[in-house]
Amino acid sequence: MKPLRPGWALAALTGINLFNYLDRQVLPAVLTPLKADLRLSDSALGALSVAFMLGYFLTAPFFGYLGDRLPRQALIAAGVLVWSVGTVCSGWAPGFVSLLLFRILVGLGEASYGSISPGWIADLYPPATRNLRISIFYMAIPVGSALGYMIGSAMAVHFGWRSAFLWAGAPGLLMAFGLLLLREPERGASEPADGRRAPAAPADGAGPLRSMARAYLRLRDHPDYLLVVAGYVAQTFAMGAFAYWGPTFLVRAHGFSVGQAGLFFGGALVVTGITATLLGGAAATALHRRSPAGYAQLLALSAVATVPATLAAFALADRGPAEVALVAAMFLIFLPTGPVNTLILETVPFGMRACAMAASIFAIHLLGDLWSPQLVGFLSDRFGSLRQAVLCTLPAGTAVCALLWAWLAARQSRRARA
Repeated sequence: MKPLRPGWALAALTGINLFNYLDRQVLPAVLTPLKADLRLSDSALGALSVAFMLGYFLTAPFFGYLGDRLPRQALIAAGVLVWSVGTVCSGWAPGFVSLLLFRILVGLGEASYGSISPGWIADLYPPATRNLRISIFYMAIPVGSALGYMIGSAMAVHFGWRSAFLWAGAPGLLMAFGLLLLREPERGASEPADGRRAPAAPADGAGPLRSMARAYLRLRDHPDYLLVVAGYVAQTFAMGAFAYWGPTFLVRAHGFSVGQAGLFFGGALVVTGITATLLGGAAATALHRRSPAGYAQLLALSAVATVPATLAAFALADRGPAEVALVAAMFLIFLPTGPVNTLILETVPFGMRACAMAASIFAIHLLGDLWSPQLVGFLSDRFGSLRQAVLCTLPAGTAVCALLWAWLAARQSRRARA
C-alpha cells in the first residue's frame, strides 16, 4: 500500500481528533439536565470528569511506551473504537455508577490516540514546517469542543441528554476502520540527516515494566521538557475547570438557558480556538525563525495575558463585559496550543516522542484537570456560589503557568544568546 501524501494523512488525523474532543465535551454541555434526571450534586458531576481522567491519564503511559515500539496504526484504531463505544454506552447508562464506568472507557480509548498520533504527524514534516502542521492538528481541540457543546446542548433540549451521547459516539465506529487507509511513516523520517538518528526503542534487557519505567525516567535528562510540562500542568488545571463549568456558570450567574449557554460557549470556543491556534502557530514559527527561544516566548506572553482575562471573565457581574472577558480568556488559552505541543515533541529525541507525549498527558491530568472540576464543584457546594468557587481556583492556575513558562523562555533566551 502506498502511503497517503502528508497533507491527506494530516487531514485524516485532524478530523479524528475533532471527534475526539467532540465526544469529550458533550458531557459538560448536558450537566444541567443530567443533574436533574439522575438527581446528582455538583460534587457528583465533578466526579464524572474525574472518571474520564482516570481512564485517560492512567493508561497513557502504557500507550506511550508501546507507541515508540510497535506499529502505531492498530493502536490508534483500537483507541478510536473504544472511546466511541464508551460514548454511545454513556447515553444508555441507567445510573450514576454505570455512567462513571463508561466515562472511564472513553478516557482509555482517547489515551491511545492522544499519546501516539502527534508523533506520527511530527514524522511527516521537517522541523521548519512542523509547528504549523501540529497547530492545524490541535485546531481540532476548539472546533471539536465547540461542536460538543453546541450539539450536546441542542440534542439535550430537543431529544434529551442521552441522545447527545448516542449521536456523538456513532461516527467514531466508522472512523476506526477508516484508519486502515493510512500508512504510518518511519520514526524520525523527517529529521535532518545530521547524525541525530538513533534507534527508536533501545533494548536494555530488562522486563517490560522495568523497561517502561526506564524509558520514562530518561525524560528527567531534558529540563526544558520538564518546564514545558510543568507550565502545561498549571494551565490544564485552570482550563479543565474552565471548560467543564463554563456553560453551567453562564446559566447560574448570567441567566442563560441551557441552549443559549451551549450556543454561546460553543460559538465563542470555535471562533477563538481556530483563530488563536492558527495565529499562535504562525506567530511562534515567526519568533522561532528569529530565535530558538521563539516557541517558549509565545508561551510566556500568552500565559501572562491570560491571568487578568480569566479573573475578569468570572468576577464581572455585568453580562456584556463578562462575555467579552470570557471570549478574550478563551483566545489567550488557545494561543499557545501548537507551540506547547511542538516543544513537548522537540525537547526530547525523536525516538522518545510517544513517551514524552504520554508522560505529558499523565502529568497534566493527574496534577491538573483530574481534580480541578471536582474541586470547583466541592467549593461551589460549600460556598453556595459557583462564582466564588471558580475565582478561588482558575486565576491562581493561570498565574502559576505564567511563572513557569516565563522561566522557560528566559532559560532558552539565555542559551540562544550564549
